[in-house]
Amino acid sequence: MEQTVSSEARAKVSYARISSRKVKIVIDLIRNKSVGDIELNEAVFGQEVNKSALHQVVVNYLANQRQGTQSTKTRSEVSGGGIKPWRQKGTGRARQGSIRATQWIKGGIALGPKPRDYSYTLNKKLKRVALKSALSAKVLEDEIKVVEDMKVEGYKTSVIANMLKSLDVNSKALIVTCDKDDLIVKSARNIKGVTPTFVNVLNVYDILSHDQLIIAKEAVAKIEEVFA
Repeated sequence: MEQTVSSEARAKVSYARISSRKVKIVIDLIRNKSVGDIELNEAVFGQEVNKSALHQVVVNYLANQRQGTQSTKTRSEVSGGGIKPWRQKGTGRARQGSIRATQWIKGGIALGPKPRDYSYTLNKKLKRVALKSALSAKVLEDEIKVVEDMKVEGYKTSVIANMLKSLDVNSKALIVTCDKDDLIVKSARNIKGVTPTFVNVLNVYDILSHDQLIIAKEAVAKIEEVFA
């Protein structure tokens, strides 16, 4: 008889896979070569992936990005239509009270969308769980790279391009620095699929929407300090 594997057992296996892959290669941006390893904190990068939390946080993020400026005019807001188009009886046509009723061309819209606020809040604990899950998923899928000294002198797109090449990154990549760095931002913005960000604004949607996560070593320390 074929034995079924419980969800709890699968979760334990997944957690074991994450826990066994704590060490990631650290790349020196200046010398473009590996300079050692770094041990990631399991409290942040080795958690069980909570798909429900990820879903809720991503939906919340997308809802909060909506401008909510959609609008339609009701029959009281469209122009014209102040007079009855024809008499009530005797014409053989259906009775009409206004040419701006909903059934008329250029008439008002019944129950149409109006400007509204789509944003809502989630509790902080859920968002922390989701962020840890997203980071752990990247570790599990081997889609995270750590760079030791992510600094550039001047606005040089070539430095970022060479870094991506040395990391063998050919797809969408999220570059995470400890603090906002205008040099990194302006050096990376001309590279298709590359998005620079920093720890204070790091979110689940950005992590999941990029194939590779490239984190500065000091940013890893700050993430572990805040979320561990």
